Amino acid sequence: MTYAENLWLFFVLLSGIIIVPGMDMFFVIANSLTGGKRAGLSATAGIMLGGVYHTLLGAIGISALLAIAPWLLNAMLFAGAAYMVWIGITLLRSAITVERIRAARTASLWVAFRQGMITCMLNPKAYLFIFAVYPQFIRPHYGPLWSQALVMGIMTAAVQLAVYGALALAAGTSRNLITGNPVATIFIGRTAGLVLIGVALLTAWRGMATTGINF
Repeated sequence: MTYAENLWLFFVLLSGIIIVPGMDMFFVIANSLTGGKRAGLSATAGIMLGGVYHTLLGAIGISALLAIAPWLLNAMLFAGAAYMVWIGITLLRSAITVERIRAARTASLWVAFRQGMITCMLNPKAYLFIFAVYPQFIRPHYGPLWSQALVMGIMTAAVQLAVYGALALAAGTSRNLITGNPVATIFIGRTAGLVLIGVALLTAWRGMATTGINF
């Protein structure tokens, strides 16, 4: 698999994860509804910075593994693939619905930005995600790890801006169309589940090809 194909696969997975209604999405919508579009965009900017933080953390973790125990990288690849399959099956079996969004009192745009950043940085699922996913896409044979992390960080911020920024601009309309519509949220969740399972199986197969494992 070429580096371009690797990035495209990461983009598909990343988009599937971000579009699933979750903590970050609800925070953006809540700020948009209570503080207006500017507050929603400020919250989005904070979440984007939090995404960059997670990207850097993932790259540092992989660099440490390569220096200390290279074999652990492949072990994490398979563990991460299994974790993504589990998430995918959970999404396929679940019915994600949102009856209401907790109101957010935004005192200023800076508060929205800061809270968005902290919300993203402290999201426990994000830590599980980066350590499950990043070892599958940041590989030494694609070049310097810092450059790969930089590209993935930019992609993460761009997808967050596209999804959450659109929600912030649409505000109340997006709330009704996406999070307030049970059919839409279930469809989004199950589609993302299929994406996760597909990408997990593909990356596991790629990992077996790389390590020479045959069944």
